[in-house]
Amino acid sequence: MKTIDILVAALLVIGGLNWGLVAFANFDLVAFIFGMSFGETSILSKAVYGLVGISAIYQALFIKNIQRRWGVK
Repeated sequence: MKTIDILVAALLVIGGLNWGLVAFANFDLVAFIFGMSFGETSILSKAVYGLVGISAIYQALFIKNIQRRWGVK
């Protein structure tokens, strides 16, 4: 489960950085990575956005379990 926790944390950082770039620089990193313009989507970018969303739900629902696994009190 710790591997999933790390993957979720990485996806949340990616999502947070992307939203920060959108807000402050009008730049969509995910779209750029997949060779698209700001606001365009593809199957791959939708998959990334979906995984970020699922990661946020996982983190919100299981935060106490995650803390217990990592020894955070």
